[in-house]
Amino acid sequence: MTDWTLYILKCGDDSYYTGITNNLKKRLSDHNNGKGAKYTRGRGPFKVVHTERHDNRSQASIRENEIKKLTRDEKTELIKQGH
Repeated sequence: MTDWTLYILKCGDDSYYTGITNNLKKRLSDHNNGKGAKYTRGRGPFKVVHTERHDNRSQASIRENEIKKLTRDEKTELIKQGH
């Protein structure tokens, strides 16, 4: 079983990006090298500000969709709480 990580990045333009991966170190490298999501291109540098572990891709994707529906203030509060 592969663990999946949901992550929130704080981008250089102060926006948030939410994604999932089974290899956070590689995914962050991809974002930094312009090979990540289209949204993150040109928005570096990035800082991982929140992570959650999930047992499978399905669970991680469901949680990703939940977080993407949150307002910026709600995301900021989630990050502060560390959940």
